Amino acid sequence: MIQGVLFDMDGLMFDTERMWGTFWAPALAEFGLSYKEGLAEAARGTAGDTLRGVLRSYCGPDCPAEAILDRFHQLAEEAFRKPVPKKPGLDELLAWLEGQGIPMAVVSSSSEAVIRRNLDNWGLGHYFRAVVAGEMVSRSKPDPEAFLLGAQKLGVEPARCLVLEDSHNGVRAGAAGGFVTVMVPDLMPVTDEMQGLFTARCASLGEVLDKLKAGEL
Repeated sequence: MIQGVLFDMDGLMFDTERMWGTFWAPALAEFGLSYKEGLAEAARGTAGDTLRGVLRSYCGPDCPAEAILDRFHQLAEEAFRKPVPKKPGLDELLAWLEGQGIPMAVVSSSSEAVIRRNLDNWGLGHYFRAVVAGEMVSRSKPDPEAFLLGAQKLGVEPARCLVLEDSHNGVRAGAAGGFVTVMVPDLMPVTDEMQGLFTARCASLGEVLDKLKAGEL
């Protein structure tokens, strides 16, 4: 029986992964660097030292990673001031979980400011007992630290806690933490590795809700 749910945000709750990918080229250009194919995909779902490491692997060990990421996140803050599109089925899933008394948290590699703004823009903040943002942990996804902190804040054991993710790094983190991990694919394909890690795959949040109602999760 699921006793808590941890939601990733970008690409899972909101259709924002495509937006994040567009911030790399202008951020890099300000430092005389060009975007390299694969960077957005490698960086997806990461934050902190993990993200800095990804950036240096694509742009060189001596690139000004901290300054680039500061600008990258400034561009995101500006873009996310307006409401971003919600994923289909989000409202229905949140309402059902609340009705069942199942506590929820957002666990995202985005900053707390971006998370709060996205929630506030749609009036969704009241659904969530906790928020775990990228700057709140020392090790980002694929390390399970963020999800373990989210479960702790909800007071739920990982084995009784559902992780909803769209990214490979997120699925890796959920599996590593011993969570019931469901992949709802967005931009990233379901690979053989993912199939060996997740508990289930759902095409949409609506299918997640159907499986919960049927007792399949």
